[in-house]
Amino acid sequence: MKNPDKNTVTIRTIAKMANVSHTTVSRALNGSELVKPATRKKIAEIAQQIGYVPNLNAKSLVTNRSYMIGIFFTNLDTGTSASFLTDVIEQAQSILPKSYSLSINGVDNAMDGQAISMTNFDGIIVISQSESDDGFIEYVHNTGLPLVVLNRVIDRHDINNYAVGDELGGKIATEYAIRLGHRKFGLIQGLPSFESSKQRTAGFMSAVKEHRITVKPTLIKQGDYRPKSGNVMMRQILSSGDIPTCVICENDDMAVGAINACIELGYQVPRDISFIGFDDMGYSKYLTPPLTTVRKPTSTIIGMGVSRLVQMMEDGQPSDIEQKVIDPEIIVRSSVRNMNKTDLME
Repeated sequence: MKNPDKNTVTIRTIAKMANVSHTTVSRALNGSELVKPATRKKIAEIAQQIGYVPNLNAKSLVTNRSYMIGIFFTNLDTGTSASFLTDVIEQAQSILPKSYSLSINGVDNAMDGQAISMTNFDGIIVISQSESDDGFIEYVHNTGLPLVVLNRVIDRHDINNYAVGDELGGKIATEYAIRLGHRKFGLIQGLPSFESSKQRTAGFMSAVKEHRITVKPTLIKQGDYRPKSGNVMMRQILSSGDIPTCVICENDDMAVGAINACIELGYQVPRDISFIGFDDMGYSKYLTPPLTTVRKPTSTIIGMGVSRLVQMMEDGQPSDIEQKVIDPEIIVRSSVRNMNKTDLME
């Protein structure tokens, strides 16, 4: 069959070539699981072959949709690391049907009245890191738009919410170091206004208390989740003259900065000082040494949240509300020295 003129190609053209209904073509191009994988593949190949480009403007007029998803982070200027932001966006894009686009915004910008209209979106994802987001979450909820809140446990039961067990993560990281014989700890915290930092610190404190370990206040430093703060805070710890055997960093970015500070000042990792990070960012396993860290189940909560949002946008608001907390896990690499082996690295 001769390929039609690209200017005249429609869904019905593809349907005729694939010998299926135009409804099946529409579903297939939107990534619907209602269409068999082989059929979706066949339709996608035909669409590519004949140069089909969906007319989203016309589609929006017919369906009264924008095909735009708003992702709102607590704050894009401080606290949200570039690596975490990239991770979230990549995963959301991989899960969303191809007909949808993403718009990335800061909650602070939206609440400051910076010309962000909720009518521009078919659904909203809030990557919440602070209770300061609660007013925005309430506002979006009241608009009736499909909404999911990810990352932080929210204190309400009428919104779909998928979060991470940050307190457990802080505890298992510390307990792992304790099992390897560490008793002298440093801690580099994240932003105090972020719930993740509060919970990870709580987990750390719980572990050392249970093992009757005292942590000197001079070895607890306040960072801001960025590499530079990890470097600066580690330098302060090293200049105190009271060197810990293990430093817990409340995210991987600060761990990178802290490790670099040690290297710059002549300390060897992990022989002199051990490190544990948090998040298990993509680069963590490629550091020297590879970083022991807590794997935050970001992909799981993003997958759950995006799938739920798509369900709400396509099928309407469900009667039941899902609220889940996913446990993190320790990823053991080689940045923590086993102090129980006295001859190690001597």
